[in-house]
Amino acid sequence: MAEIIQRDGTWAFDGTTVRITPGLHRSVALFRQTYGEISVPLEAVAGVVFEPERKRGRLRMRLREGADPLLHATGGRLPDPADPYRLTVDVDRAGVAEYVAEEIRRSLLLDQIPNEPTKAYLLPGPPVPVSVRSSDGTVSFDGVRVRIDWADTSDRVKRATGPRIIDLADVAGVEWLPNSGYEDGFLRFVTRETSFSKLPPEKDPYALDLWGSARRDLLTALVAAAVTARLPHPSTRTGVEFARRPLAAAVPPPADHHDVLLRRLRELGELHRDGVLTDEEFTMTKAAVLRGF
Repeated sequence: MAEIIQRDGTWAFDGTTVRITPGLHRSVALFRQTYGEISVPLEAVAGVVFEPERKRGRLRMRLREGADPLLHATGGRLPDPADPYRLTVDVDRAGVAEYVAEEIRRSLLLDQIPNEPTKAYLLPGPPVPVSVRSSDGTVSFDGVRVRIDWADTSDRVKRATGPRIIDLADVAGVEWLPNSGYEDGFLRFVTRETSFSKLPPEKDPYALDLWGSARRDLLTALVAAAVTARLPHPSTRTGVEFARRPLAAAVPPPADHHDVLLRRLRELGELHRDGVLTDEEFTMTKAAVLRGF
């Protein structure tokens, strides 16, 4: 057993699995504490390295592409403090960190673990049900459907449409960008009908606009990962490279694409006639939909 225990968390390797447990100290990111313990099978690991620094060093684990639904859903955009595959190491424990990294690397060589992308997820992702309250509303996923309940501060267009319920079978993909504190983020559920929508996140009824607490909004990645884990693996579509391209660029528009947009325009027109949308809101949202033609 190779193990290192730090305030930031614990890594324990038994030859087949790396068990990563986040620390309980207040300095540990809320996302990591909420995500909890992760068991990483050796076959999911691409490499591990210890990066020494003057005061503290870092253990970093790199997973094989396509192995983890969390990394796929977040696209490598998790900030360093929230990265569950990163461990801050005190300078006096640098030797132990080097030993843990070396033991993992040795096992990778002995077991001849390939470095190529995986054909299936090797980690399960977050358990369900999972629910997160964000600046734009509360998003929940029970393994079968996604539900979004808008906040009082959500855009009137969204609140007018009521809670959004999306069956997992209708989800084609998940797009996630963190709220950096300087720039808004979003969590968008892409469906067949919305693949080519040009609505901005604040107007899109299939998206959460993340503009509030960056620390809390980061938890929406839990829902993004839980949904992603239950979608077909990218290798079953057009390969791993599919995940790197925008959905609209990867798939040609469906035959009834214009019918979908026309239906959306009719819905907006009804909201405008009922007085739910102002002239300005209607004009802005209609222009965004028309850009999809």
